Amino acid sequence: MPETAGGAQVVVAGSGAVVAPTTELHVDGLRVAVEGKPILDGVDLRVPVGEVHVLMGPNGSGKSTLAYSLMGHPKYKVTGGSASFDGQDLLALTPDRRAQLGLFLSFQNPIAIPGVTTVNFLRAALRAQGKELPAREFIARLGEEMGSLRMDASFRGRYINDGFSGGEKKRAEILQLAMLEPRLAILDEPDSGLDVDALRIVAEGVLRVMEKSEGRMGVLLITHYYRILENLTPDRVHIMHQGKIVDSGGPELAHVIEREGYDPYITATSPTGPEVSRR
Repeated sequence: MPETAGGAQVVVAGSGAVVAPTTELHVDGLRVAVEGKPILDGVDLRVPVGEVHVLMGPNGSGKSTLAYSLMGHPKYKVTGGSASFDGQDLLALTPDRRAQLGLFLSFQNPIAIPGVTTVNFLRAALRAQGKELPAREFIARLGEEMGSLRMDASFRGRYINDGFSGGEKKRAEILQLAMLEPRLAILDEPDSGLDVDALRIVAEGVLRVMEKSEGRMGVLLITHYYRILENLTPDRVHIMHQGKIVDSGGPELAHVIEREGYDPYITATSPTGPEVSRR
């Protein structure tokens, strides 16, 4: 695993709390509001490097808000709690510094960038992170990764996401993941809108990047559905509802959700609902 931040202690900005450096995403009591409306209500989460953690939950539970907040999107205002990675306070860093630290966010609906080709976008991204490769090595590696994702060579010259189908956009996101080799990949619904074949290719792409990292990358995968987990087995599954992590368990928890849905959690948080036992 990568070394932590020099063994030094880190003080979380604004709280005075001391966080011990560790190679994991470490979220404590995170509260986030959007345009003054509270969305996250005290999220606690640990995602060690080398593990795949899945975050599931019904629509509107706060999953994507957590992803954007961790990457520093200015629309999402942190009102309490802390978040660190490798012992460094994420909330004190700009989005580009978070990316340089090793965080990566795959967007649910990635935007098109007309005028910027896929090849130039990836070269610029690698350069920004101090990972620029010699031209021949870059092209060879890009060709290898595109081939494994069954992407035609013409994609190199196409403007990033411009005119891409839903499946092409998802593959382009996984291509970025493979080329950038982050230490923590946050994947926001990489399975949305995909058919069975495309879903398998995306899942296999994530697994391949994990294997190549040799335990140096963690994954937080956000999804509504079980089907992507037929191709990608997580270490832990977390359930989010009403802005909180309300349950955590092993892969079997995803099977429970597939069988029972989220109704038990929705009922449990209603004023008269029974408490859901942790699995």
